[in-house]
Amino acid sequence: MREFLDLDKRDRELLSLLEQNPEMSQNDMAEILRISQPSVSARIHKLKQKGALAHVVGMNLKKVNLYMAKVDVMAKNTSSVLDIFRDCPYFLNGLIVSGEHNLCLFFVGEDIATLEAIVDGHLRSNPVVSSAKVSIVITPMKDLILPLRMNFEYTDTPPCGNGCNCKECAHHISNRCLGCPVTDSYSGKIWK
Repeated sequence: MREFLDLDKRDRELLSLLEQNPEMSQNDMAEILRISQPSVSARIHKLKQKGALAHVVGMNLKKVNLYMAKVDVMAKNTSSVLDIFRDCPYFLNGLIVSGEHNLCLFFVGEDIATLEAIVDGHLRSNPVVSSAKVSIVITPMKDLILPLRMNFEYTDTPPCGNGCNCKECAHHISNRCLGCPVTDSYSGKIWK
């Protein structure tokens, strides 16, 4: 059961300041809020402990040369689809949703062809997936920080676990996919 989060006026003001400037010092926040720096520190600690505040480190989609795909999926088994991408460097997040499509997946890549290869090779060919609709994000309205996985063990076998190998993949062979960054077949620049 989820814990009820009771935010008071000061908590909301603190969160507002951090939203405007995540790098703001606790001393500056204390001065603006007219409370002590230790009080600011205690509130930040409490908000982090309760899960109301987290810091995301990543790349800003508006500032780097990356494409983001939103893939709406209709699947018989959502967990098995999500498991495929658990360790995939291209995978940002997956949401189990209501409606006709019961999964919404987000991927990031250096080119649209690689994103399309992921959808073709791992979703459209998957027997538990009956539909996969891809939309490429043209531009976000606000800054969008993408928490990319940059630290992983290199291997010959991609982590998606479906037995694929980039060197044998038609998309990779025909230069329609940059390959998996976990393998030595990867020919992109971001994860090298």
